[in-house]
Amino acid sequence: MAHRQTAHHAKPPEFERVALLLQGGGALGSYQAGVYQALADADLHPNCVAGISIGGINAALIAGNAPSERVAALRAFWEQVTSPSFSIQSLTAPFFDSLPFKGDDFHRWLNQSRAFTTALGGAPGFFKPRPIPPYLAPPGSAEAESFYDVSPLKETLERLVDFERINSRETRFCVGAVNVRTGNFAYFDSETHTIRPEHVMASGALPPGFPAAKVDGEYYWDGGLVSNTPLQWVLNTRPRLDTLAFQVDLWSARGEFPRDLVEQELRQKDIRFSSRTRAATDQFTRMQRMRRALGKLVKALPEEALAELDDDVKELISEADEKVYNIVHLIYRAKRYEGSSKDYEFSRATMEEHWTAGYNDVVRTLRFPKVLERTAAAEGVATFDMTEREGE
Repeated sequence: MAHRQTAHHAKPPEFERVALLLQGGGALGSYQAGVYQALADADLHPNCVAGISIGGINAALIAGNAPSERVAALRAFWEQVTSPSFSIQSLTAPFFDSLPFKGDDFHRWLNQSRAFTTALGGAPGFFKPRPIPPYLAPPGSAEAESFYDVSPLKETLERLVDFERINSRETRFCVGAVNVRTGNFAYFDSETHTIRPEHVMASGALPPGFPAAKVDGEYYWDGGLVSNTPLQWVLNTRPRLDTLAFQVDLWSARGEFPRDLVEQELRQKDIRFSSRTRAATDQFTRMQRMRRALGKLVKALPEEALAELDDDVKELISEADEKVYNIVHLIYRAKRYEGSSKDYEFSRATMEEHWTAGYNDVVRTLRFPKVLERTAAAEGVATFDMTEREGE
């Protein structure tokens, strides 16, 4: 097991909003749980959590529990879904997990074996294989819609998440999904919706593995089909607020050139689901620079000139603001031995590796005080990726 570093308490950040933004990525989501634990240990508690797919589930576990119980809820979920579920896996997991690792090739084979058993037996408390394969089921039946039944996830959410707490808006909560009929992206926000388990399940309903989730008469698929991160939604939400955002990505847009077809498949998956959050951050930075410049221009105009402006110009002026944003990138960087099945490799040993990696990345990031200080940059936006800076 990887060594976990020690988190130190940070000074309270001077921001109106502390946002935790969680990308989709299946079994990799335990990295996000480690990130949250390190933030909590440093006494940094988000007042806004938003997620896509597995990020939405983690977000619900956070927003749907009291601060003192959140890590325990995350731990309960991740320990349950990484318990052996398939008979062969139950028999072999203790043997596999006790073996000493003998290089990347052996580790890759081990992880692929674990992923294979998950594909056959599912993940307890999350999903289970349907008794009838979808290709043999009659069209329109539940069995024809997906390979797995996700009713165990609904039971798990109802057990581990207090939806009344989410809907009390103590912590703003949001998940993203895609309307199957229209193809439009939808956000289910505790400020505008009464959040229920099906909203969370809709965000992670990735076909053909999982069935579409029905919410208020409409069917939804995994939000990652359109955008795998809630970053832009949170940054553009009105009213705008001074924001410290921890953007947690499970897929790295940057990576090494693949050496073979196995690594090529993994690299394609990383690029497809990374959502290019740095590009989104760069775009937001340009827009915020223009908003701040517009704000300075408006301040320089006499009041009588402002009163004579037409409605179109007034609407443009309404975009002006002087808010500041610190965006902290926390990106899981997969090891070479992790293949393209890393997002459904639900073994306990790998879960612990991911959890510890997320925890340690936060500890290293918080060593840099500027991360928590309001930026003085002219554009009002500062971005940080300290693990990259350290060459890790």
